[in-house]
Amino acid sequence: MAEPSLVAGGEEPEERAIEAALRPKNLHDFVGQHRVRKQLSLVLQASRMRGRSADHVLFSGPPGLGKTTLAMIVAAEMNAPLRISSGPAIQHAGDLAAILSSLSEGEVLFLDEIHRMSRPAEEMLYMAMEDFRVDIVVGKGAGATAIPLELPAFTLVGATTRAGLLPGPLRDRFGFTGHLEFYSVEELELVLRRSAGLLDLKVNSAGFSEIASRSRGTPRIANRLLRRVRDWALVHGIEQIDARSASAALDMYEVDKRGLDRLDRAVLEALITKFGGGPVGLSTLAIAVGEEPETVETVAEPYLVREGLLGRTPRGRIAMAPAWTHLGFAVPAGVFGQETLDLFDDGADRDGEDGAGAAGKDSASEWISNTQ
Repeated sequence: MAEPSLVAGGEEPEERAIEAALRPKNLHDFVGQHRVRKQLSLVLQASRMRGRSADHVLFSGPPGLGKTTLAMIVAAEMNAPLRISSGPAIQHAGDLAAILSSLSEGEVLFLDEIHRMSRPAEEMLYMAMEDFRVDIVVGKGAGATAIPLELPAFTLVGATTRAGLLPGPLRDRFGFTGHLEFYSVEELELVLRRSAGLLDLKVNSAGFSEIASRSRGTPRIANRLLRRVRDWALVHGIEQIDARSASAALDMYEVDKRGLDRLDRAVLEALITKFGGGPVGLSTLAIAVGEEPETVETVAEPYLVREGLLGRTPRGRIAMAPAWTHLGFAVPAGVFGQETLDLFDDGADRDGEDGAGAAGKDSASEWISNTQ
């Protein structure tokens, strides 16, 4: 198994502590997500004016965009204590009941990855969110008794990377839902400027731009790359980080100009050199790069698909024309571009296990011809 990539995470406790210190503490300092920030500010301000707890809030979006940070900001803006837990940690209704019964008036409860809660806990949460009450069942069978337990008014802040997995009744009980989008390079530069000030780093505009352009539209990755560039500059005696030093540092960490790391390039190179550009099944592709299928699917694929470098088809994964160009390969005639990808079902998963291999582009081209 290969080492975890720089963009995928896997930080030491000290690094996580530094990352926590870089989090903005209020909405004024939070960069980007202008629509969500403006709407959330209105919700919180109205709640303060009424002197009541804020409505329940749900944040959705890819990892690293600020869902946890916004949950902390909600508590800070409401001047309320914050309780943090996660969906995977709540596997029984009793686990949730213990947390809810210990909340104080106005407290903010943050549940990360809320879609991974167990079904019994979800059903208990419905009543808690709506009526601030839960029923505790005592005993079993015919002698079981439900004891109602009144709860203090609280605000639930949920975060999920897969909003589609939330049951409708749970999703509908949130008073405000905010979907977080990927950041532009300009917004990431603002994030980096703030972080550099907190870390007491000297970086010029070109240096910020170089780091931001390789950060995959994600503030968490941008801050992580900034810290690695800081380490490189310290070791090499660089006082001010410019584009050249930032580029040299990130090249050493194998993060290229488009933000691709070792795993991303390995996936694309395997597709092109071993399978003629595809289509190839996910499991076969994962074996070719020495990773687990889940790692390829959750770590590498989302960014590669978003950048138009990889396509998902009913018969497997294919390398798009920009992937050939980015890796320095000549683009053969008939390689799929973005306009061809529209013919496929983007929701395909792990099937196509193996319209792959040597058949490569020829078999895929034949497949397109048969569908027209």
